[in-house]
Amino acid sequence: MISRKNASISKFIIHKVGNKFNDTKNAFSEKLVDFDEASYDLMLPFLLRPFGSVVQSYRFNHHANIALNEINSYSSQIFNEDDDFIDISKHIVMHLYEQSNSANIKTGDVLVAMFEGIEFNEITTNALGIFKIENKINFFQTYLENNSYDVLVQKGISSKKVDKGCLILNQSDTEGPIVLSVDNNSYDTQYWLNHFLNIKYADDANSHTQQYIELCKDFSTEIIKTTYGAQERNTFLTKTIDFFKENEVVNIERFKDELFEEEKHKKEFDNFKKEFEGENNLVLRNQFDVAESVVNKEKRKIKTDIKLDTNIQIKLDIDAPDASTEYLERGYDEGKKMHYYKVFFNSED
Repeated sequence: MISRKNASISKFIIHKVGNKFNDTKNAFSEKLVDFDEASYDLMLPFLLRPFGSVVQSYRFNHHANIALNEINSYSSQIFNEDDDFIDISKHIVMHLYEQSNSANIKTGDVLVAMFEGIEFNEITTNALGIFKIENKINFFQTYLENNSYDVLVQKGISSKKVDKGCLILNQSDTEGPIVLSVDNNSYDTQYWLNHFLNIKYADDANSHTQQYIELCKDFSTEIIKTTYGAQERNTFLTKTIDFFKENEVVNIERFKDELFEEEKHKKEFDNFKKEFEGENNLVLRNQFDVAESVVNKEKRKIKTDIKLDTNIQIKLDIDAPDASTEYLERGYDEGKKMHYYKVFFNSED
């Protein structure tokens, strides 16, 4: 994640990107935006705020040579040849346009910005930001005419969140330049991450932790819930998070020994892991360091509710992995021909 407390925008330009699939064209600006104070004070946090909570980073990818990755090349040129910012920003938009191979890809505004004073891992650097605004909102504008106020509807960009954005830091490690990305319209993730940016997760603790938790979430939904029910799914997820919280290093064999009592369940997990790796084109490590920030973020996203068709919900505490097993029983009532849950407790609020 970054800190933006000392950040500033040094260059900023707006273009429009079309869609070659439905023959809408690009439109280019020839001059940089000259902000007034109010718009600058709103724009800077609007663009950088999403990256304050991003814990994972990416690196550029290419099947032949990283230097041939288009956005890697364009960002390097901008960092090295500041005077070519406007021309290179147009090339970025044209590259984005070439990835619109479906009518579902939305047209929109493309904002290209140079930032100074970005803080990342205690290092201050500059960065190139590329943002795509796909959705605009309706808002009311009041105006005075003939001594009376009237109202009209206009469309504009919401200042709450960007649709898609990336931040390319002028900072590299052994894997290459550091890239951060956000996408609030994830219906076309392949288009943004794989086709336009062509990036992959960094080979670090954040990535390993994220990928393994994603594996466990998918396994809990597709295998455990389908075969054993929602209670077992939620128990597995709470124990998974508990394991990650209690261990600084995850060893997959130790994880399976703690989470599964029977060998057949371990084999089910191994088989699912192979499928998961194949579908996502990755190989999960058998041992890796745990990234606490990723665990905390994923923990907040996991829902452990049991929703019943009788308009009743049972909410389980993800911080109490043994509560479901000890205090919740599932059964079947022959008289009513219905399943039931029995909940044990000492007092209620």
